[in-house]
Amino acid sequence: MADKTSSADRPASVTVGGRNVRMRTIAFLILGVLAVWFIAVNTASVQIRLWIPTVTLPLWLVLLVTLLVGAALGWLLARRRPRG
Repeated sequence: MADKTSSADRPASVTVGGRNVRMRTIAFLILGVLAVWFIAVNTASVQIRLWIPTVTLPLWLVLLVTLLVGAALGWLLARRRPRG
């Protein structure tokens, strides 16, 4: 059977190692590597005010928690979006 979807309807992709990889996946991986690198080079301790208490934490830990919360929120919001 012939594929009836036009190339405009398909997500953009490139062939890597004989496999089609979506551009969105490549962008996600690049941003992920940059985020991990940014977290790894920021190792100093910082003071953070949590409403009333002030705590001292390593900056990498604060950045990691922020990254994970942002990823979780993005995942939850993407799931709520209607498809189609």
